[in-house]
Amino acid sequence: MRLAVWILTVCSYTSVFAGAFVTSTVQAEEVQIRQLEAIQLYTQDELLALIQTNSHLRRVQDDDCQLVRDIEARADIMKLPAYQFLWGDMLAYAVCVPRDIERGWQLMQDAAAQGLPAGLEQVGRYYHIGRFVQPDERKAILYLREAAALGHVPATIRLADILLADAGSPRDYEQVYRWLHHSVTADSSTHQKIADLLRQLEQRMPERVVLQAREPVR
Repeated sequence: MRLAVWILTVCSYTSVFAGAFVTSTVQAEEVQIRQLEAIQLYTQDELLALIQTNSHLRRVQDDDCQLVRDIEARADIMKLPAYQFLWGDMLAYAVCVPRDIERGWQLMQDAAAQGLPAGLEQVGRYYHIGRFVQPDERKAILYLREAAALGHVPATIRLADILLADAGSPRDYEQVYRWLHHSVTADSSTHQKIADLLRQLEQRMPERVVLQAREPVR
């Protein structure tokens, strides 16, 4: 009788322990699932906003690198330019993946070729400063001009700086002045930089050309 009671007691404790272990495991899995579900892949607009503020790489790191495969698929398979830009930067700067500068640079160029303003500006900037590639002012101007035409203010500012350093063609003064004059920014330092560039360009342009460049864009 005592043996039977002992066996029942042991079985009861074993059952409770097993039940607690299963419950703990299920709860842990549920927490993991909730964590994974909480990290949603970025929308196109969200990613573009991250790129604009240069916080796209930090966001990927803050998400514990859990979206790497999804980002790669959207860059390499779906060929979405914003994701090509992001994946290229991740490879070039070894963010969540091994460094592959050659592949990263190609993806940056792919994003630029699809007309992504941030991609055009970045490729132009890297040609200008010689990052990952040899400096090439002619190529820098080509890419920066395309980005500026699409309203990318940093690209227009860099292009103006290049022109004022006596590189490029004076024939671009009027167009660059027009882009700067009609640009919109909420950043006070950027606003001041644009004002300084406009004054310097005005000193190199006939007054009638300046007035013409100030005309509203139609």
